[in-house]
Amino acid sequence: MAHDVRPYLTARQTTDPTLAPDGRLAVLADTTGTKQVWTVTDSEAWPRQRTFYDERVSFVSWSPAGDRLAFGKDAGADEHDQLFALDPADNAVTRLTDRPDAIHMWGGWSPGGDRVAFTANRRESDTFDVYAMAVGDSTGTATAEPDLVRESEMEGFLGVAGWSPSGDRLLVVKARASSDDDLYVVDVETGERRHVTPHEGHVRYREPTFGPEGDAVYCLSDADSDALELVRVDVETGATETVVSGGDWSLDHLALDADSGRLAFSRNVDGYADLRVGRLTDDGGAATAEVDLPDGVVHGLSMGPGGERVAATVSAPDLNHSVFVVGTAGEGADDSAAGGTGESSLATDDPLAPERWTRPSPGGLSLDAYDSPDLVRYETFDGREIPAYFTLPEEADGSAAEGEASAGEVPVVVDIHGGPHYQRRPWFRPIRQYFLDAGYAVFEPNVRGSSGYGRAYAALDDVEKRMDSVRDVAEAVDWLVDRPEIDPDGVVAYGRSYGGFMVLAALTEYPDLWAAGVDFVGIANWVTFLENTGDWRRSHREAEYGSLSEDRELLEAISPIHSVDEISCPLFVQHGENDPRVPVGEARRIADELADRGVPVETCVFDDEGHHTTKLDNRIEQFERIGAFLDEHVR
Repeated sequence: MAHDVRPYLTARQTTDPTLAPDGRLAVLADTTGTKQVWTVTDSEAWPRQRTFYDERVSFVSWSPAGDRLAFGKDAGADEHDQLFALDPADNAVTRLTDRPDAIHMWGGWSPGGDRVAFTANRRESDTFDVYAMAVGDSTGTATAEPDLVRESEMEGFLGVAGWSPSGDRLLVVKARASSDDDLYVVDVETGERRHVTPHEGHVRYREPTFGPEGDAVYCLSDADSDALELVRVDVETGATETVVSGGDWSLDHLALDADSGRLAFSRNVDGYADLRVGRLTDDGGAATAEVDLPDGVVHGLSMGPGGERVAATVSAPDLNHSVFVVGTAGEGADDSAAGGTGESSLATDDPLAPERWTRPSPGGLSLDAYDSPDLVRYETFDGREIPAYFTLPEEADGSAAEGEASAGEVPVVVDIHGGPHYQRRPWFRPIRQYFLDAGYAVFEPNVRGSSGYGRAYAALDDVEKRMDSVRDVAEAVDWLVDRPEIDPDGVVAYGRSYGGFMVLAALTEYPDLWAAGVDFVGIANWVTFLENTGDWRRSHREAEYGSLSEDRELLEAISPIHSVDEISCPLFVQHGENDPRVPVGEARRIADELADRGVPVETCVFDDEGHHTTKLDNRIEQFERIGAFLDEHVR
């Protein structure tokens, strides 16, 4: 490609905001090329870097006392996070855990800020137990080993969502599948566990938190709706009541302060986000006001102490990830509204104006040079309408310079998201613009199985229906080549993780559609993937994909490796040697098979990366190579 990728990949991000009692903000920022902890004292003040590692930092959380920052870090992107505490007075770091063979999943600070809770697979690699520990002083080492609160009887993902307001209980989440969760309340001293959400079938209980008095849990759930609602779950009885409904659209992020009842939540409206802040009301509803944010996506919310302020990470096609802060009791908040369970709870008055706290560098390209995608829908094989984002390069309008693509000659990258319970949304994606400026159109479908469109839509690709989603991709190509701008001989299949499987499946099932494929950390063989993925992930993945014991024949049948002789187009394969999710053997098998058959294949495997390419130099290298690969085989 004629365009240098560096100006795009040097656009910076600030994410994962957390607020201190005195108003300071901590974020993760990739200013140095990997995400590190930075703090900000005021709106758009110059930030201060707090951690200085070559490896990425995975999270940051300010203690309720404001005297410590907890953070996590792995090695080589292997996702085996260890926990640390940082003293912001002198930047001294205390290592809280030192078990590189185990994964430590952050839970939260106790209300007094003297203890932390987390889950870890220290005892058995396939099982996460619940731990609590005192946070030592800033001597550089932990003062004590963590206390085992409760051993888990359940394999797979288990996480601590937070502490009760009284500090004597923990809220624990068991993720049984991508679409099925359970909540438990665990006594910190005795380990006694109460199952809060017994249910049948698949139900999601997302972003749970204790409410006022600790007698109820508030979370986002589809227990009584196709879409995620804000619900209240009684801890004693398990009774669930809807507090706020998003109508046809899911609520996707929640922050709640248990002491004050102040809250914030965002709603996913066809991929775009709206944000509301306010408070719980005595009648079981919520009085809220809209926040005036850029048209884009809210990536996460963090409530400050006392619930007076909320920090939100926001991005849009022309806005790199930035943090905005808004008060929860602003002049626009309609405290007279009951909220209830219907659309009235989302009615707007005067939107609240947030403060922008971070303004990360846009890199080598002005933000006004970024194009916004069009939201489109195309009909697929069973009459359903599949939502997608479609962006054409500027030269496709007939204004192409000499040597650039013109109408009818525009190649297109069909960018398939991973998950599969994931959703492509209109957030900041510099690589999209890189392809556009190189003359490619970009098409990003949310095929069946995607999240954001309700529980029924997300289940349409489960187990035996897996290949229906691949057919949705083929139908997308049919829609694209009917457009007068698109070159039917220049269609590229492109995807990461589960999206990488979709690339390989599309190339084997519909080989005549594609000019080339780009597979990032994709699954080539469902059986070897499930056999070799992290022990803690297997039961969670089998619940959606099918199990080795009961569905092996199906898994073999849909594995692209067994139809590799159908692939006729060139393929680029990227992977990380330390990937704990999709082992690197998946990449090697598909690449070796194609090479043996004489199909052009190029591999890019990083020794110091895992499921994601976390280091800037590696990201630059992989996309430079992808650009050259597509230049050779597509343009």
